[in-house]
Amino acid sequence: MDGLVVHGTCVALGEAAALLRGPSGAGKSDLALRFLFLPKYALGAEPRLVADDGARLRRTDAGIRATCPETIKGKMEVRSLGIADLPPSLIAAEARLTLLVDLVSRCDLPRFPDAVEWEDMLGVPIRRIALDPFESSAPMKLALALQGRFESASG
Repeated sequence: MDGLVVHGTCVALGEAAALLRGPSGAGKSDLALRFLFLPKYALGAEPRLVADDGARLRRTDAGIRATCPETIKGKMEVRSLGIADLPPSLIAAEARLTLLVDLVSRCDLPRFPDAVEWEDMLGVPIRRIALDPFESSAPMKLALALQGRFESASG
């Protein structure tokens, strides 16, 4: 399968996927793990893992599709415990990339963003946000962002 493999952790809520980005130790897998165990009844869809540590992105007519390289499919690094084999119910074979999430320290986050930010991925504009992955509310913020539940800022 062709495509670009990028460093990051990709999670999905229904058909929408987010790519969590940051350096090693930034909290990508930790945030994804907490996201995976949010209750479906509160979200309207199952949170699932697409890929941990590396996601394959490919452009299609419908946008960017995210999948997992076969070598790491269904696996997730859990710091201090090792590599976990997740149950199939927590895995998504693929999803449409709709959100880029840069993981940063809380002190680097504005209270309100000035404008909606976009980034070009394989020629497709994808919305970009920043989150502090270690805030207790980060998994819920990620779910809300994937659902598009924020007013668009002008600009």
